[in-house]
Amino acid sequence: MQHFTAHLKDEAGTAAFGAALSHALAPGLAVYLHGDLGSGKTALTRALLHAAGHAGPVKSPTYTLAEPYAITLAGQPASAVHFDLYRLGSPEEFLDAGFREHFNGRNLCIVEWPENAASVLPVPDIDIFLTVKGPGRDVECHALSDQGTQCIDRLHFAPNL
Repeated sequence: MQHFTAHLKDEAGTAAFGAALSHALAPGLAVYLHGDLGSGKTALTRALLHAAGHAGPVKSPTYTLAEPYAITLAGQPASAVHFDLYRLGSPEEFLDAGFREHFNGRNLCIVEWPENAASVLPVPDIDIFLTVKGPGRDVECHALSDQGTQCIDRLHFAPNL
């Protein structure tokens, strides 16, 4: 299992990590974001999507549960779906909404609060854990598949210490 850790000293560090991560990702990956409220999950996703070519706003889909985006990954047009499952009533609600069909090997799926639908979500390619540390945060990435390992191998990020 490939593993990556860094300390992101501020919001700019989180944005820089999101941009670096976007250049390492490929279509079809499932990336799950873990962390308390305010730990930077949406900020990381916003930076990642902007670096992948999305020019518009990126907000947390707290009430809609999912937002699609047209992006570019590895130089190719791709689709990303950003899920925020914080307000999910039950794992069955995720299935009833048809969200599982987005995990199809073509879309990049980014999931905040995956533990709220853990029993129905596929195993992620990458788990990312964000923990607030002073004015910054620690980030820890774990690859859980060959595709996730390849992504972390492609990740080039040197935090500003």
